[in-house]
Amino acid sequence: MDLDQIKQRFGIIGDDPGLDRALEIAQQVAPTDLSVLITGESGVGKEVIPQIIHANSPRKHGVYIAVNCGAIPEGTIDSELFGHEKGSFTGATETRKGYFEEANGGTLFLDEVAELPLSTQVRLLRVLQTGEFIKVGSSKVQKTDVRVIAATNVNLMRAIQTGRFREDLYYRLNTVPISVPPLRERKDDIYRLFRKFALDFSDRYMMPVIRLTPDARTMLESYRWPGNVRQLKSVAEQVSILEHEREIGPDTLIKYLPDTSASLPVKLSDTRTDADYAAERDLIFKILFKLRQDVDELKSGIVTSPSGEQLPPVLEAPSSSIIIDPKDVKSVKEEVEQLQDEVHALENVSIHDVNSELIKRALAKHGGRRKDAAQDLGISERTLYRKIKELGL
Repeated sequence: MDLDQIKQRFGIIGDDPGLDRALEIAQQVAPTDLSVLITGESGVGKEVIPQIIHANSPRKHGVYIAVNCGAIPEGTIDSELFGHEKGSFTGATETRKGYFEEANGGTLFLDEVAELPLSTQVRLLRVLQTGEFIKVGSSKVQKTDVRVIAATNVNLMRAIQTGRFREDLYYRLNTVPISVPPLRERKDDIYRLFRKFALDFSDRYMMPVIRLTPDARTMLESYRWPGNVRQLKSVAEQVSILEHEREIGPDTLIKYLPDTSASLPVKLSDTRTDADYAAERDLIFKILFKLRQDVDELKSGIVTSPSGEQLPPVLEAPSSSIIIDPKDVKSVKEEVEQLQDEVHALENVSIHDVNSELIKRALAKHGGRRKDAAQDLGISERTLYRKIKELGL
C-alpha cells in the first residue's frame, strides 16, 4: 500500500513531512520482526503506528494485543504480561495465560512502556532476547513468538540516567525508532483535522456542522496544542455541542483554549522531562479554566436591586420561582472573592508546588479513590501513585 492508501484505511488526516516519514518507516519495517520504539508526546496518535505495522506484516492474521502499561497496578503487571499459576498469590484461583502467551504468533503493543517496574523490565528483556518467559508462581520455562512494539512519551535517556529504565532494554526495544511529531509542528494539518472532527460530531449528534471564521482559524492554527490531536478533537466536540451559533469566531473559540502562554515559574531538575512539564501544565490549566468558569458563573448570576444592592439571581423552576434572601449576598460575594484568590494563587506558584494541591483536590473530590482521581487529572493510575509517594501525601 502507498501512503495515501494507508491514511485512508486507518483514518489518518494530514500531509506533514514528519508524519509521512513515520508512516513510511512503519511500512518499511512491517515485513520484518524487528522491535520498534515509537516516541512522541501524549495525544499525538502513537497507537495507530503499531496497527499499521501489524496489518502489513506476515503476522496480520495473528493476534494483535494493545496493553497500556501505565494502567496496570504494579502488583499485577507480571501476571498480566506473563500469566500465573493457580494459587501463586492471593486471588489466583485458576491458572491464567498472560499477554505474551495469548499473542503467540502475533503482535504485542506495549504503550507507556516507561511505566513498567524495573523487575518487570528484566522479564521483558529476557523474552525479547530469547523468546522465553516464566509464569508467576511457576518454574517452567515457556516459549513464545511475539513481535513487540513499544511506545512512550517519556525521554527514556533521562529515565536511564535517573535509574528508572534499563539501558539494555532501551537498546533492545529501540531497534527501529519512529517519532510521531506533535500537532504544533503540523500547522497545515490542524484546520483539516478540526474540520474532520466537526463533521464527525455533526453526523453523530445530528446538528449543523460548525464553521470557523478566518480569524478563528488563525487562532486555531497558532495555538500550541499541548494535548495534541486528542485535545483538538475534544475542543471540536465541546464547541459543536455547547455553542448555539454554528459560525465560530475567535471570541467564542478562545473560551475552549487554555492559555498556554501563561508565565508559570518552572523549577529546573535533571530528573524531569519536557513531557512531564507539558502534562503538569495541562493539569494546572485545567484547574485554572474550571475556577475561572466558576468565578464567571457566580459573577454573572449576581443582579442589582433598584436600591443598588447586589442580589443573587432568581432561580427559576418549571412551576415556580424562588427568590434567595438578600442576606445571602454576602456569602455569594465571599465565594467569588475566594475563587478569585484561588485562581490568583494558582497563577503565581511553580509547577512543583502546585502538584500537591492538585492531587489533594482530586483525591478529595473522589473520596480518596485513586483510580477516579487519576482519570480526573488526566494521568495514569501508576503515575498518580508515584506522585503521591514523591510528595509524601
